[in-house]
Amino acid sequence: MDASTIAAQLRQKIIEGEYPHGSKLPTVRDLAAEHGVSQQTVSAAYTALGALGLVRTDARSGTRVAASKQSDAHLGTFTPPDLSVAQAWKPTAQGTATEETTLVRQLDAPAQMTAWGITEGTTVVERTRIRSVDGVPVQHKMTLMPYEIAAKVPDGYEGTPPMLTPAGETSPKAPVGVRVADWLGWDVAGTESVITAEPMDETVCAALGIPAGAPGFRIVGITRSSRGGTVFVTITSAQLHHRVTLNIIG
Repeated sequence: MDASTIAAQLRQKIIEGEYPHGSKLPTVRDLAAEHGVSQQTVSAAYTALGALGLVRTDARSGTRVAASKQSDAHLGTFTPPDLSVAQAWKPTAQGTATEETTLVRQLDAPAQMTAWGITEGTTVVERTRIRSVDGVPVQHKMTLMPYEIAAKVPDGYEGTPPMLTPAGETSPKAPVGVRVADWLGWDVAGTESVITAEPMDETVCAALGIPAGAPGFRIVGITRSSRGGTVFVTITSAQLHHRVTLNIIG
């Protein structure tokens, strides 16, 4: 058995939750004896898992799991027969899914946002959410939108605009089966998604509790109006052992 096979087996056990987040993996010596291979082979397997951000190795505490069970980042359901069953994300197998808004703030758009169709210097609202499975963070999602769009409210609604609800407070939800865009009166014509695999941002790694520079999926979704203007942008980050899914119906 070679290092890649051992790494693949351990990766599968991490994905399935047999080795949960924070658990300690067998020592190099014990795992080498179990598989009848050299300690160098097991060390190479642990190094490969570490490069993926799945484990952390410390000389004193050994090798521990830094990843979570697998989850699906769902890009959307097009022309769904029942919008109420559409899900933005979910655990791949078993697990309890939760989501928390951790940051809501206003800022002046930096120059790099022009690539997304947001004019530099305009006021934008940033909302950051952390998605977790069984209490362990698995996805980081940041949403950016022009302030005038974030400030929209449903007809007859009184109070803080839903998109400006501060972190830690409960944000009003659209009625079941109604898109948020329709509820808030946004002109939404379509979304373009770009998926890359690259080292994750330092802030994202810190929020997910994984080693800095760990590789992951970066999914940038740019939603535009019928006139071509940017309504909002989402940047979703997840480790490479997670999945990105998509449904097209009709």
